[in-house]
Amino acid sequence: MAAPVESYAGRIQRKLMKKQRIIEAASGRKRADVVLKNATYVNVFSNELCTCDIAVANGLIVGLGEYEGVQEYDMTGKIVCPGFVDAHIHLESSLVSPREFVKATLVHGTTCVITDPHEITNVMGTDGIDYMFQATEGLPIDVRFMLPSCVPATPMDESGANLDYRAIDSFFEHPRVCGLAEMMNAYGVIHNDAEVVSKIVASQAHHKKIDGHAPGLVGKDLDTYVAAGVYSDHECSTVDDALEKLKRGQFIMIREGTAARNLEALVPLLTPQYAERCMFCTDDKHPSDLLELGHIDYICKRAINEFGVDPILAVKVACHHAARYFQMNNRGAIAPGYLADFAIIDNFKDFNVQMVFKRGELYWDGKNLKDFPVPEIEAYLDERAHDTFHVSKLTEADFRDVRPRGVIGMIPGEIVTTDNGYADHVDLEKDILKIAVIERHKGTHHIGLGYIQGYGLKHGAVATSISHDSHNIIVVGTNSKDMAFAVNHIVENHGGITVVENEQVKGDVQLEIAGLMSDQPLTGMNEKLENAKDAAFALGVNKGIDPFMTLSFMSLPVIPTLRLTTRGVIDVITQQYI
Repeated sequence: MAAPVESYAGRIQRKLMKKQRIIEAASGRKRADVVLKNATYVNVFSNELCTCDIAVANGLIVGLGEYEGVQEYDMTGKIVCPGFVDAHIHLESSLVSPREFVKATLVHGTTCVITDPHEITNVMGTDGIDYMFQATEGLPIDVRFMLPSCVPATPMDESGANLDYRAIDSFFEHPRVCGLAEMMNAYGVIHNDAEVVSKIVASQAHHKKIDGHAPGLVGKDLDTYVAAGVYSDHECSTVDDALEKLKRGQFIMIREGTAARNLEALVPLLTPQYAERCMFCTDDKHPSDLLELGHIDYICKRAINEFGVDPILAVKVACHHAARYFQMNNRGAIAPGYLADFAIIDNFKDFNVQMVFKRGELYWDGKNLKDFPVPEIEAYLDERAHDTFHVSKLTEADFRDVRPRGVIGMIPGEIVTTDNGYADHVDLEKDILKIAVIERHKGTHHIGLGYIQGYGLKHGAVATSISHDSHNIIVVGTNSKDMAFAVNHIVENHGGITVVENEQVKGDVQLEIAGLMSDQPLTGMNEKLENAKDAAFALGVNKGIDPFMTLSFMSLPVIPTLRLTTRGVIDVITQQYI
């Protein structure tokens, strides 16, 4: 039986009672629900540490002073920070369900993330957006969304859907949508592509933000991109690049993730002169990093201890600036009327998160994480997410080719590549391997072939169904037989990562949700992933790279210089096949 619809008068009465409760607690006439006693907290408005009691009622901070509460926690010797905010992340990169992601990051003080679900949307179309809405509903980390802007990333790629502004327009009215996600097709913006620009216009019509993705853009091209309405960028790898964008009014998201780590290069921005325009993000974060290093707290710790950043400034960048940018006006600060989201640390030097409160409720006490419900996902979306592969069985003949193909040059620690000329065969002495991208959404049997240098593999093949952003199957190998076997194995598993030698599986990670994520616990996924990495390294993969995450970016046709799509090797600068 459906729940009765609340009348307007009933809704006002309910909200009135809540407001009156807040006023009574704030005034001290009644005890607050929760009080953090003797709390030394980061005041992001006055840029100092203040000490007093912090009173909470109905999930909001209601007072700073002397208070009594139904529940009281002594904060003596600790520092209370506002809950941390990740300004840009793809939850799919954790390889687990959003609920498992929350279990891993809430304990590190993260209470809000801004996610771009373009990974699953490239696979499932708008069903992917709906899936992520449902999979994140009611979690104790607020999950806000930026709508995918590039599905596929460019018209030269093949994904599971092709979304114009009409396909996403209705989603802008969803209460958890903040705007349009990273506009990766900078080329389309600069050259006035009507379909690309219409998405920017649609987002602005809904008074929403537009995030950017424009590595190395300069001069009039950068002016054009910013003038079109792109407000931020998270792809800055040098301080000069970041300053060119900051001076033109863009906000800079300082990224420290798994595939790309830019904190050290961008530390000069973390000063009073520039920091107001900066926020922290991770973009992509693999299980091992979440478990072993942490999340936004890890970025703060490094900024403070390795690079001498002022601790209060670092905390502001970790929470307040992102909240302001995304117009989440009751987050990112400790003050009356703000959400009672707290990350409580031992001290700035060690920066260990000892307690986490979400809306005044204690979820992490330093030892135990409070359980929370599993979000409900409707049967159609769940079944659709677990059946996304449409690929006929491949043989080694599908990978044989004698024509010269472009050689993608890998750079250790980077996802940008170089143009290393042409090759027509595998040459292990020169570290030239065959690479292929197989269309997996619509059964087209399109297979793009090329060569790659710098991966290091000496035997067998490595394949993954994570290949940004269209998430076709990408495979690199020393021989065609192992390449075909690896791809067929991934299709049989409905997605994943596999390491193969002599048609024997040496490492295996199953990703049954859209070929991107798993229903399994994060710890179990991490163990399988690390075992697969060890298998890849044993076969010769260069230890200076992440065998799978780095490989997954070799098909993204918006990051210079060369990439491989289902149609062949592409020069990203000219947007031409070579």
